[in-house]
Amino acid sequence: MVMEKESQDNETPLLGFLLVGMGKVPAPQTALFLLSLIIYLVTVVGNIFIVVRVVAGQHLHTPMYFFLGNLSSLESFYSSTILPWLLASFLTGDRTISAHGCVAQFYFFATFATTDRYLLAAMSYDRYLAICQPLLYASLMTWKVCLQLVAGSWLLGLLFSSVLTSLLPQLQFCGPWTIDPFFCDFTPLLELACSDTSMATLVAFIFGFFNMVFLFLFTLASYMCITDAILRIPSNVGRQMAFSTCSSHLTVVAIFYGSLFAVYVLPRTAPLQQLSKVFFFFYTVLTALVNPLIYSLRNREVREAPRKGLRRALASTPSSFLVGDTGKIITWAY
Repeated sequence: MVMEKESQDNETPLLGFLLVGMGKVPAPQTALFLLSLIIYLVTVVGNIFIVVRVVAGQHLHTPMYFFLGNLSSLESFYSSTILPWLLASFLTGDRTISAHGCVAQFYFFATFATTDRYLLAAMSYDRYLAICQPLLYASLMTWKVCLQLVAGSWLLGLLFSSVLTSLLPQLQFCGPWTIDPFFCDFTPLLELACSDTSMATLVAFIFGFFNMVFLFLFTLASYMCITDAILRIPSNVGRQMAFSTCSSHLTVVAIFYGSLFAVYVLPRTAPLQQLSKVFFFFYTVLTALVNPLIYSLRNREVREAPRKGLRRALASTPSSFLVGDTGKIITWAY
């Protein structure tokens, strides 16, 4: 890796960066540590719980919940790229990160964030087919297509992040070594580079268009068609049932893209610096927490999956048991 700090006489290898992040937030570090720890535990446990529900519930083995299970597993990885390091920095007070660690953190974050956007787009396409093309849904959204959409999302996430990450070692950094956000993102790193960043900026712009603007417009167009189809349903009950199938996903999409555009579109000026940190925290940390909360609270099938599984387990239990030494049979009615 050729990341170097230039001086007048010689060149000194770059050892790392200082992630200012939450260190300047006017709040006790212990409170921030406890808050971050609770968020991380709830995020991981909640998303794993959804994955277990989808896998264990036979009635949830549908394309919609297949995408949801993949999204939940992705959110667990997504939050684990940033929060463990943030928790460690709160405990030790050390907010420095090595150059290699910074590049690795960005690589995994970019992979999971990009894959997340493609999965959300695939889920919106699934809801479009279910509501706007109900007669063709079973033939169009087959398990083969579901697997291809999920695999394609992961491959594109890996591809785009690999290309962007490969540009970082080619840059030279001359200081300061301070990154204002609490994780290694591409734009703050470019701002610290003292070598030519035109190629990296151009590649990031092109990738940003496809991975953010295009996917957002695709998702927006899907939900415009879905809304139009729902409004044309004659009965109120039918409209409510149709909207309930996509309301949870629409809420997640709105929160995700709202925080995403707030992070990357708002000007990086001094008055908005602290507000930008709030949006960074929401985009990188809270969006992964929102996913299990929304799907658990607003989706009836996900909420009732454990209850249905318990009923099936009780129904499969033998209704008669031999107890005691007398050999009497006691019958239990369920």
